[in-house]
Amino acid sequence: MPADPSPFSLHPPVCRVFCAIEIPRDIRDQLLAHIEQLREAVPQVQASWSRAESIHLTVKFFGNIEQSQVERLSAAASRVTHRYSPFQIGLGGSGIFPPRGTPRVLWIGVNDPSGQLTDLQQQFENECAKEGFPKEERVFRPHLTLARIRNPRGSRRLAEVHKGIDFKPVDFSVSELLLFRSELSSEGSKYTIISRHGLEAGRAGS
Repeated sequence: MPADPSPFSLHPPVCRVFCAIEIPRDIRDQLLAHIEQLREAVPQVQASWSRAESIHLTVKFFGNIEQSQVERLSAAASRVTHRYSPFQIGLGGSGIFPPRGTPRVLWIGVNDPSGQLTDLQQQFENECAKEGFPKEERVFRPHLTLARIRNPRGSRRLAEVHKGIDFKPVDFSVSELLLFRSELSSEGSKYTIISRHGLEAGRAGS
């Protein structure tokens, strides 16, 4: 009887990949409630709104890569996460991109009081560079995207409402990094977890 295939072998030869931190379901529900308030307040705005399954805290986006590279990314993620214990981050604050001019993206801010999220991201960048992936040139500014505005009509009003809604600050624990595969379609992106990498520093047997 043939051996079970590696989970990596079940993926297509080329896939769209990113590394992210998953947001707890109850917090995603709060974010979706925020989105619903915006849609009701300014219904005429044409925007691509984030769905529950698409709300992740992206650590690094790779785009389309070869299957052989996915296994190297997984190894890099494991090397990094073994150095960290779980830590707390928070969500709070509403903003837009660009900060001036016609709004195009609505987001909720991420607070990193311990600095461990930023450090983890930088260490992951370093390990990925060792595997041949270029480092991101932009400064890491963690946030959660709620909407991408497709038409400027009503966008300024939407931005005002977004910034005016009091999104209650909330904290949660970061305990793992995940590698995701993203498949684009006319119905929106489908996200599949490729591998999970727990933060294991200080645990018995780690």
